[in-house]
Amino acid sequence: MKPKFNISSRASWPHPLIAGPCSAEGELQVLTTAKMLKATGRNFVFRAGIWKPRTRPGSFEGVGKKGLPWLQEVKKITGFPVATEVATAQHVEDCLAHGIDILWIGARTTVNPFSVQEIANALRGTGKTIMVKNPVSPDLQLWIGAIERINRAGISKLAAIHRGFQSPDSHPFRNAPLWNMVVDLKSFCPELPIICDPSHICGARELIPYIAQRSMDMDMDGLMIESHCNPAIALSDAAQQLSPDALHTLLACLVQRSANIPLNGSADMLEKLRQRINGVDEEIIRKLSERQAVASSIGELKKEKRMTILQMNRWEEMLESRIMHAEMMGLNRDFMGKLYRLIHEESIRRQTEIMNDTKVIKQSS
Repeated sequence: MKPKFNISSRASWPHPLIAGPCSAEGELQVLTTAKMLKATGRNFVFRAGIWKPRTRPGSFEGVGKKGLPWLQEVKKITGFPVATEVATAQHVEDCLAHGIDILWIGARTTVNPFSVQEIANALRGTGKTIMVKNPVSPDLQLWIGAIERINRAGISKLAAIHRGFQSPDSHPFRNAPLWNMVVDLKSFCPELPIICDPSHICGARELIPYIAQRSMDMDMDGLMIESHCNPAIALSDAAQQLSPDALHTLLACLVQRSANIPLNGSADMLEKLRQRINGVDEEIIRKLSERQAVASSIGELKKEKRMTILQMNRWEEMLESRIMHAEMMGLNRDFMGKLYRLIHEESIRRQTEIMNDTKVIKQSS
């Protein structure tokens, strides 16, 4: 079911840059970082974690509500809007009492619809700006569901935050970017602003420029990057935080691109290239259909001869030969491996239907 949102449009999202420390550790650290960010001449939303959900007890879990007046002081001194993460209704109440401008729901909270609904109920009628991070696992419906719950509480100033997903093959990143999830969210909710959090995707500051630029190229609506006045001594996520000066340098190096077709001869050339893509895609689909028809014929033969569906020697030999051929044609080895595994999986599914007459049973039932 495609969701229906009542939210402000992407074009009106006013907060393209969000920065500040992972955690508010002390008043001096918070104010020093804010002043350094102000000195860059850029307009930021200042973010700082007040409550920090940690995997194990004993880690620094944030200073709690005593840090909220520090954010008030940041707003007074710099003029920056201020933001923090909330995980309970009480967190929301505390933030409302201290005039916190923007709240976000973290990845660990997004996975729990009960927690999200509790927060949504506490936000009802407030008109606050809320951002929802993707869940830890790559579950698009869970992400959309959390956004829907907040929207149904009457919150129209909404954005999603892409902070990556836990995955066994996320290397070299802390969390796998899985850009396809962003594309799918854009398809479901084209009016929803999406902010990228390179800090949590990367887990290491040297990777942040790459992900930040990639997010810009994916036409995302802003960046949330952790920045600390002295990252080396940060009490949480030290490896992924940038100094304000380093952040300023990074932002200056980003290439801004437009999603709109330029109003010159390039538009005609782009359209011609897109038509070529359309033609190639049609040929790919036709060839895939032809290949699966052959796979079905193989399945019929295997059934007649009482052969197993899977024959590992043949599969491994075929996979390696296809990948080698693809590499010779300039294609990426990992991409081709994933593609052929998907194609093989569909062939196995078709042959399984033939072996067990599953298709016949479905059609006759």
